[in-house]
Amino acid sequence: MADANSRKRPSKKQHALLSYLDEFIRAHGYGPSYREIMRALDYKSVSTVAVHVDNLIAKGWLKKRQRSARSLEVVGASAAAASPALGGGPVGKNHAAWLAGRVKQAFEDYERSPDKTKQDNLYVLVGALQILGLDDAAAAFKARLSSFKTD
Repeated sequence: MADANSRKRPSKKQHALLSYLDEFIRAHGYGPSYREIMRALDYKSVSTVAVHVDNLIAKGWLKKRQRSARSLEVVGASAAAASPALGGGPVGKNHAAWLAGRVKQAFEDYERSPDKTKQDNLYVLVGALQILGLDDAAAAFKARLSSFKTD
């Protein structure tokens, strides 16, 4: 992905799409469907949306998780406002560190007194890390999870 200084500027229509995505994500907490984008920006087909989205991804202005619906994220300065509940992006750096610390505490608690409910909660927490885009932390905790005996 390109950094903010080396990215090509979006076209007028692409800029309108980025603005719409930013506003939609701020209002709803998740990205719009391609059909919602099509209607909001008065495009004639969903394939037009797909072309613009693909071009914005290639330029580094958007990010999209594979095989995940409504996973468009605006990259860059406007992304800081994308998630008001967390203060930026999908998860800001401070929030990521806090969340990883909480998951680590849950693992330590389970190791002190293992039970099925706590183990189930660990799987949910690791899944949440992945959903939030904290793939490195999720991978590290997954390795730890696999060392636990499943009942």
